[in-house]
Amino acid sequence: MMAADTTVYGVPLSLSARVTGSFAYLTIRDRLPTILTKVIDTIHRHKNIFFEEYGEEGINAEKQAISLLSKLRNELQTDKPVLELTDNFQDVESWNQYLQRQQRLQGDQESVSWFKSPWLYVECYMYRRIHEALLLNPPISNFDVFNEGKTQSFLESSQAVMALCTYLEDIHKNLKNFSKNQLLEHFNKVLQVSLWGNKCDLSISAGQENSQKNSPIESLSSLQPFILVDHSNLVWSTLNSSPGLGESGIKAADRVDIVLDNAGFELVTDLVLADFLVSSGLARQIHFHGKSLPWFVSDVTANDFQWTIRQTMASNHKWMSKSGYQWQSYLKKGVWCYHDHPFWTQPHEFCDMAADAPDLYGTLQKADLVLFKGDLNYRKLTGDRDWDHTVAFSSALRGFGPAPLCSLRTLKANVQVGLQPGQGEKLTSHDPNWMTSGKYAVIQFYNPQSEKFQMTGNVDF
Repeated sequence: MMAADTTVYGVPLSLSARVTGSFAYLTIRDRLPTILTKVIDTIHRHKNIFFEEYGEEGINAEKQAISLLSKLRNELQTDKPVLELTDNFQDVESWNQYLQRQQRLQGDQESVSWFKSPWLYVECYMYRRIHEALLLNPPISNFDVFNEGKTQSFLESSQAVMALCTYLEDIHKNLKNFSKNQLLEHFNKVLQVSLWGNKCDLSISAGQENSQKNSPIESLSSLQPFILVDHSNLVWSTLNSSPGLGESGIKAADRVDIVLDNAGFELVTDLVLADFLVSSGLARQIHFHGKSLPWFVSDVTANDFQWTIRQTMASNHKWMSKSGYQWQSYLKKGVWCYHDHPFWTQPHEFCDMAADAPDLYGTLQKADLVLFKGDLNYRKLTGDRDWDHTVAFSSALRGFGPAPLCSLRTLKANVQVGLQPGQGEKLTSHDPNWMTSGKYAVIQFYNPQSEKFQMTGNVDF
């Protein structure tokens, strides 16, 4: 996977569209322009609404935003140089400094452009430029171009949400009677439901319908063989090695942080996991981290988080509604907290967090466990680099370790570390698209305080 000339100081180069036919190349050539076209169409379809709300000013803003986005699409498709941001959002200086850093890395001979620069950078940059097009055109600056898709994903997953809330209610009814082994069994189930919820990613489907129709609990046993690395036992033992004592008599973590990925059904699976951790006594407090602006089509914003809980509360389904009211109660009591931070919508690898966002790093250090949901978080954890599959997860993190952490990710980008020797080759021969199809997953753990455990995979072909 990694040629001798693809490393700089022992660290593999970033994945990029330089390699014609690579997943990064196909993403930038095909998927990103498709997403931009859908964004332009969405803004245009809201023309009448903008007129009703803002009059001619709304129409002019719609036209100007579409003009900027059409220009952006042309820049992307013709591999033009990446431009500095010009709006007044809180992160502009950081973004423009990052561009200057890329220019220094690439040297004077070559511009920082869409197909010649790190894939992670230019893909994040596209979403930031979408936001810029709206910020520069008040009064539609706060319009979420991805809201329709996120809403649809949630509503079309209603049967699965009902099944999940019914399962959660059964757990609540029987919690006091569970043995520790029974509690572990249910913990593994809700953890895997949250893991496989990550399949519902609208940025991968370029905004096409991507919801969960069936009961997720019933699917777990058939999906188990596709978990390539399963460190759920290490997650469990981390929660149980915390100093506090929970209501169930087992040790409780003071705080678990969940770095969210997608809205819609996946967010519900994360809320169910968080509910289980609190109600079982495995954790006293959950801190959620979302995005401060619409991002990667379906990522969770504060509005998505609040809307999802309100929709759950408003359901006619008894247990779904009860779950929603319980979640609202957790928020009111401060048992659950929601945060966002500009770092999550910047292109930095997470190994840069301590230097570039020390306040956020300090926040994560307060957690007993940090769960990172999804593919983009995994790409940032590992730097989105051309790592050999057998490189240890701890090595790919390159010093990032604010607290014990776990990645819950279905594979939708061609970076994966921590596999056993030969495991990647077997997967490639069995399924050439295993890294990008969303069919496979990992529950991958790292504890910066203790690296004495053996990383193991669990798939054999």
